Amino acid sequence: MKIPCLPAAIYFFGVLTVSCSQTSDKGSSRPNVLFISIDDLNDWAQPLGGNNQAITPNLVSFGTQSVNFTNNYCTSPGCNPSRATMLTGLHTYTSGMYSNYQDWRKVPRLTEVPTMGQYFKQNGYYTAGAGKIFHYGQVDTLGWDDYYPSIKNPMPPDIIPENAPVGMKPFKYMYNMFDWSGLDIPDEETGDFKSVDYISQLLNKAHDKPFFLACGIYRPHLPWYVPKAYFDLFPIEEIQLPKLIEGDTADLGPRAREIITRGGNYHKHVVESNNWKNAVQGYLASTAYADAMVGNLLDALANSEYADNTIVVIWSDHGWQLGEKMHWRKFSLWENVIKTVLMIKVPEGLKSLPNGSSNGQVTQNLTSLLDVYPTLIELTGLPKRTDLDGKSLVPILRSPEVSIDRPIVTTYDYGDYSIRYQNWHYIQYIDQSEELYDLNTDKEEWYNLISDNRYDSIKEALKGFIPQNAVALPEASLLPLMEHHVPPIISREYYFSEDRKEWLKRFESND
Repeated sequence: MKIPCLPAAIYFFGVLTVSCSQTSDKGSSRPNVLFISIDDLNDWAQPLGGNNQAITPNLVSFGTQSVNFTNNYCTSPGCNPSRATMLTGLHTYTSGMYSNYQDWRKVPRLTEVPTMGQYFKQNGYYTAGAGKIFHYGQVDTLGWDDYYPSIKNPMPPDIIPENAPVGMKPFKYMYNMFDWSGLDIPDEETGDFKSVDYISQLLNKAHDKPFFLACGIYRPHLPWYVPKAYFDLFPIEEIQLPKLIEGDTADLGPRAREIITRGGNYHKHVVESNNWKNAVQGYLASTAYADAMVGNLLDALANSEYADNTIVVIWSDHGWQLGEKMHWRKFSLWENVIKTVLMIKVPEGLKSLPNGSSNGQVTQNLTSLLDVYPTLIELTGLPKRTDLDGKSLVPILRSPEVSIDRPIVTTYDYGDYSIRYQNWHYIQYIDQSEELYDLNTDKEEWYNLISDNRYDSIKEALKGFIPQNAVALPEASLLPLMEHHVPPIISREYYFSEDRKEWLKRFESND
């Protein structure tokens, strides 16, 4: 077989260094930004086609008005590191922000750079937000002029059924929000609706300077409590389960198998309680609900005076597994966990993109959530920055068919690496176990090619993209762990330590 010389093929967006000191042609004002986050949304969103049961008409409609990045990836498959790195522009291995169980505000490198909100605010934008943008209470107090419910309390309360848990009988060490239920309430009583309504009201106000409005939609994050009408869209007898094949995990190493079963072995308990279809129904219902919230926001923008001068970015922080590889939740490096939604619409009239984005088109290029920050800087004409790890996507927004050769790196904790390059997906874990998949022929990643010596040259080339001298996880940023948490990897020594082995023993009785 012909083996490409991969490193030589990379030119790392060299053509993308376009001057950013520009303003909109519409007078002296810069374009506005509507920044929409959807939590835990995987490739089941209809524009990504990862599941033919999903119902997301608003994302489908928006896809005809935007560029859809079909191979976009997170920096880490956890809400906290994914969001913190995206919103500061520094990758995990540059900053040391690897885990959900860190406070990003105590990571020294991240305190040295302005967040996205701070940078827009510093450069004359009115900045406001609602809902989950950063991770829960780890708020960015300097980035916002206004926030709902408040800057220090960023998420409106949700309704929890009095008889919770409703759908899933708890098992030892289960995350207590691993549950689902249709609620006999209207959309208006839900937390996400209130966040969306707040941002919608701001779109209806007169603003004397450009705005950056961020709305964090929490669903389909657990718990899957949404109005019953969304559950009714997915009759339980019609639910299709994710595909599994016998022996899928037999070719995985120790670290990957631990990731699958630890934390209580969700798959075992979901299957034994006959809840697999119910859980899939809950995720689909919550995804449809999130899509409806997106539709409300887009309608508010369309009916405002800012419809023709607002950049819209829709993104998710990472994907989610519902039994694929017998794994549940996030916190893994497989394709349907690290792939994220990214859709961008740019109006006409910007000097950096006079004709606007090439709407209604898709791009197959590999991209990262890190690219959003430098892209918005270029599009809005803010002062150019050279300290960000992402690359501007403006050339792709202009010509989605352009082919740009580039590897994308995702980490999980310290020392686990995913490399996506062309059709290949290579994973190297901290215990040095490896996986290699050809996504052209094995979309579900069922067949690990790492032991096939025909692919040795490809493996070695992909290994060359693993960052050298990655920044250590600053222990001062670690948070206290709860019983169901899995300790983050802070070093190779810690991974093999007796302390860690002792903590993990608590999960063995559930295997």
